[in-house]
Amino acid sequence: MEIKGIPYETIDLETLAPEEHPGSRGAAVWKTVRRGDIRVRIVEYGPGYLADHWCDKGHVVYVLEGSFVSELRDGRRSVVSKGMCYLVSDGAEAHRSSSDGGVRLLIVD
Repeated sequence: MEIKGIPYETIDLETLAPEEHPGSRGAAVWKTVRRGDIRVRIVEYGPGYLADHWCDKGHVVYVLEGSFVSELRDGRRSVVSKGMCYLVSDGAEAHRSSSDGGVRLLIVD
């Protein structure tokens, strides 16, 4: 990731308008800010959430509360819990998320 051309700024992500994104099961709620090529999101997966697609986008994902399962297309699965993160680059390994009990994430991509 290369961050260029973005002046210093403080942003209260909690005040941003939520956007609902339905999954195959349940929904995710995003609060998003975009600056240049960078997107920063607070994302909440509701209980029972399952993403509706395999994602090829690179991310830095940090768990603020709860836990979720990150599943790779090749069948590998990781439980990612509060205080943990995962990293994946663009086009590296397709992944999708699910959460039985709900989770709150900080995602930068």
